[in-house]
Amino acid sequence: MDRPADNDCELFGEGFWGQPVNSATSFAFVLAGLAILAAGRGRGSARVTYGILTVATGLGSVIFHGPAPSWAGLPHDVPLVALVAFVGADAAADLAGRRLPAVWWVVPTLVVVVVSEVSEPARLAAQGSVAALAVGASLLRWYYRREFRRTILTSLVLLGTGALVGTLSRSGGPLCAPESVLQGHSAWHVLAALALWRLAPVIGRHTSSPG
Repeated sequence: MDRPADNDCELFGEGFWGQPVNSATSFAFVLAGLAILAAGRGRGSARVTYGILTVATGLGSVIFHGPAPSWAGLPHDVPLVALVAFVGADAAADLAGRRLPAVWWVVPTLVVVVVSEVSEPARLAAQGSVAALAVGASLLRWYYRREFRRTILTSLVLLGTGALVGTLSRSGGPLCAPESVLQGHSAWHVLAALALWRLAPVIGRHTSSPG
């Protein structure tokens, strides 16, 4: 039986945990989200939204890599895309020097969900576009906001390293070892979660326009 996470290398076993290593490391997002929420008390709704989306991303990943029902792509993709879109919208708001309505990240999320139903290439293209825009906005934020540079750079390095390892560890890739306890996709989970946690102090901090 084909499962949504079959391309993530790790061999599926019987029972709830499916891909046990990938399932376990999905909780890195949950822990990061809870840490963000705990540290962000009283610091505005943006930090709360960011923390909730991070937790939801982890829970969706557990479903995706664990029991992996046929509909697992939905709870996996929706919070992940929403989180990426939110990061991009928050960076754009900072660069614009004003707070932007929530629709700036909700609408792209809904568009990607609809487009994802067309085909797998459409899904990948839509998600890749949102990710590219978010990274681009974050790089501009890094350039214009000197006080955020170290935080943003560290987050992007963690994210980039995780993405590289995860890509090389896809099924059939050079780092793929289906029966190993060392899974590249799991490294992506942990490094991405750390990147999100590291970026948290920047979220919701909007300054004047860069001009």
